[in-house]
Amino acid sequence: MFKEFLFTILISMVPVIELRGAIPYAVGAGLPVWAAMTAAIIGNMIPIPFIILFIRRIFAFLRVKSKHLDKFITWCENKAAKKSKIVYRYELIGLMVFVAIPLPGTGAWTGALIAALMDIRLKSAIPMVFLGVVIAGVIMCILSYGVKMLFAV
Repeated sequence: MFKEFLFTILISMVPVIELRGAIPYAVGAGLPVWAAMTAAIIGNMIPIPFIILFIRRIFAFLRVKSKHLDKFITWCENKAAKKSKIVYRYELIGLMVFVAIPLPGTGAWTGALIAALMDIRLKSAIPMVFLGVVIAGVIMCILSYGVKMLFAV
């Protein structure tokens, strides 16, 4: 069980996959719901403070290093800007809702990027991202474990 718990943490740290992919993995690996949820939340939250604090400096450094990276960073910033309308409109609650929606292109990584680009302070952004991750985790657990129960013989 420890190996599956650790893998769930690692999977939930991966951008795009995040908690939305880690919880279904945990279900397939046989973790109980509490373990899946705990591991996925821990893993999903580990990179968030670093993204909020350092992503602008990292982007600035990478832009200087390569034109290809500059294009990629511009693409990332534009994508985050497009997705940030709800955050601009509803501010911190919007950030929480954005992170909580378990759809592609939303989640903690994009939410943290939006928070960094909007200059939302770490102490304000972290609780909202955390609440969004917990809500997304509950939704994914209901979906994942519910589907498992439908097919249990």
